[in-house]
Amino acid sequence: MRRPQRTVPSPHDPGAPAALGNLSAELNRFVGRENELVRLAQLLEESRLVTMVGVGGVGKTRCATRIAGLLEKRYCDGVWLAELSAIHDPELLEHALIDALGLTDHTSRPPRTTLVEHLARRRLLLVVDGFEHLVDACAGLVRELLRRAPGLRVLAVGRLPLELDGELTFPLPPMTDEDALLLFAERAAAVQPDFRLTDDNRATTLELCRRLDGIPLALELAAGRLRALSTAQVLQRLDDRFRLLTGSSRSAQARHQTLRTAIGWSHELCAPEQRLLWARLSVFAGQFDLEAVEYICSGADLPAESVLDVLSALLAQSVVLREDAAHGTRYRMLDTVREYGAEWLAATDDTDRLRRRHRDWFLGLATWCELDWFSQRQGEVAARAGSELPNLRRAMEYSLETPGEAHLAQYLAGTLWFLWVGCGRLSEGRHWLDHVLEEDTPYDSSRLKALWVLGYVAVLQGDAVGAVAALQECRDGAERADDATALAYAVHRQGCLALVTDDLARAKELLEDALRRYQELGELNSNVLMGQVELAMAVGFHGDLDGAAAICEEVREICEDHGERWTLSYALYVLAFAALQRDRPDRARELLGQSLTISHAFHDLLGSVLALELLALVTAIEGDAAEAAVLQGAADRIWPSVGLPLFGSAHYGQPRVRCAELARRELGDERYASALREGGRLDPDTAVARALASGPEDRRETSARLPGTQPGPGRTRRPAASRTSGRGGPER
Repeated sequence: MRRPQRTVPSPHDPGAPAALGNLSAELNRFVGRENELVRLAQLLEESRLVTMVGVGGVGKTRCATRIAGLLEKRYCDGVWLAELSAIHDPELLEHALIDALGLTDHTSRPPRTTLVEHLARRRLLLVVDGFEHLVDACAGLVRELLRRAPGLRVLAVGRLPLELDGELTFPLPPMTDEDALLLFAERAAAVQPDFRLTDDNRATTLELCRRLDGIPLALELAAGRLRALSTAQVLQRLDDRFRLLTGSSRSAQARHQTLRTAIGWSHELCAPEQRLLWARLSVFAGQFDLEAVEYICSGADLPAESVLDVLSALLAQSVVLREDAAHGTRYRMLDTVREYGAEWLAATDDTDRLRRRHRDWFLGLATWCELDWFSQRQGEVAARAGSELPNLRRAMEYSLETPGEAHLAQYLAGTLWFLWVGCGRLSEGRHWLDHVLEEDTPYDSSRLKALWVLGYVAVLQGDAVGAVAALQECRDGAERADDATALAYAVHRQGCLALVTDDLARAKELLEDALRRYQELGELNSNVLMGQVELAMAVGFHGDLDGAAAICEEVREICEDHGERWTLSYALYVLAFAALQRDRPDRARELLGQSLTISHAFHDLLGSVLALELLALVTAIEGDAAEAAVLQGAADRIWPSVGLPLFGSAHYGQPRVRCAELARRELGDERYASALREGGRLDPDTAVARALASGPEDRRETSARLPGTQPGPGRTRRPAASRTSGRGGPER
């Protein structure tokens, strides 16, 4: 699933334009369908739920995204597309919608609650595409969202209706003869630039379009053949295929058979190596890149060095589609084409082997990403791992389905800690960690890693009970297994739990113990540095500002040496806290601006809201009490998506208490409450933009959203298949 274009700051393109919603730009011209678009617009005026149904390949997705784009200005909170075809587990449905809407939620509350609370106050159009394999779960979710969010309208797109009260169903017909001719001609010209509709070829082309029932996917596949064949030859070669069809019915079943016939014919015309690659590509979920294809799909019958040429041939025939992303070129297959390939893969009895190779590749990718998270490629890792999430989910599912391999799912869920914690996906991370640990496996390195990561996630979600259970189990298991690495991480996260629950003496003891263990192991990464930052927090909250600052200056230097940004944001927060305690609000604002920019770019709500709270205090000290209260109100709005405000900690809450005292004294109760409400109406992106503005007047006038990109596009390379040194790699 494509990550949405968000209104977030990017260190790579600070002036990029912002967009509300996540619709992709069209890669080629939309052709025809004027009557259908008019009717869809009318239906969306009449009903809050419209379901567009039709056979595969009839153009439902393209038509839905087209009408959504045309109606975008009617919805003040945007138009959002949720693609569900790559989701197999109904329990991930809510997470997929959260992802599509660009939400970040760190709490342990049900994801459905997050969706309801977000949508309840908004006016937007949600396009739910490819739900038919999840129809019952999707129907239940859509029903509740529509009931709880009066400003929501849903355009559902699938092969069958949801069958909900109030639903208007729009069967998307095949293209008219005129539209089909225009589409075929345009796509044909893309592969054969001198192709034109003429008096000589118009009748033949029209007959071809009619034989293909005006189904856009079938037309595009046929157009892709014009590199080697004339229109007349394409039509002639289809004749034998279409004689298998009986009668002249234009029912949905007949059109489905027409499409399968067209796909099958295209499949037959492929060279053997093209058919082989087509089948093997079906193991991917969502998008994929060339390196993954070269590893997973190659073999003695398809050498890796020939994969690019074969893939290019499938691209030319519209079997595979190309999509350019910020972090490189990506490819995908339409669902109907992928399903056909999966059938051929199953017929060759090769599905399990290919799914295993797919799983092993993404184990290697996760291992590489974890290593490179602690480097200047951290932004690239965030973007890459986010885009590969559908395939990472598929890899975990395969490991759980395969007897004796649950430990690999545990390894993968644990290795992705940086995605769950560092990139604002705590809720889905908790889902997977809980799920993989349900399997009864030995206390090997994979299970122990999943346990300490679960404990870490639970701490950040404010779930002290869950954190204590997971971390104690990890610690006991590590001691029995003599796993010094897992023991160090368990002790570290127990110290983190003590810190956020205000047991500073215990936190200092445990964190110092963990850091000694890390040093003995030679361990240095973002987690280790975060342990130092957490120790600095414990020391600083206890009053030793010099000690806290010294620790964080050391962390800052290491981060800069390695290009680490995520942990750096927390070190900057502590340094800002120390500067403010030393009556240096100007220095504190500078440091907090850097911290907030980084945290927000990584969708790290905890880091963002901590910096925002402290910036509110800085603003109050600078004498702008009204703006301080606005920022405090904005932080109040974010905290429910983080967890218990300030962890219920008196130490984390001290800046907030002080800010409230200053602002209330200056403004009085009524004006203070009004400013809080004003801040509570700001969405997080606007709040961050306002907090980062240079001066009081600029801050009040700031309403522009921040530019949205994923952090850090860059190079890619093949992930290592070896174990991560000292981190508990998978045993296969």
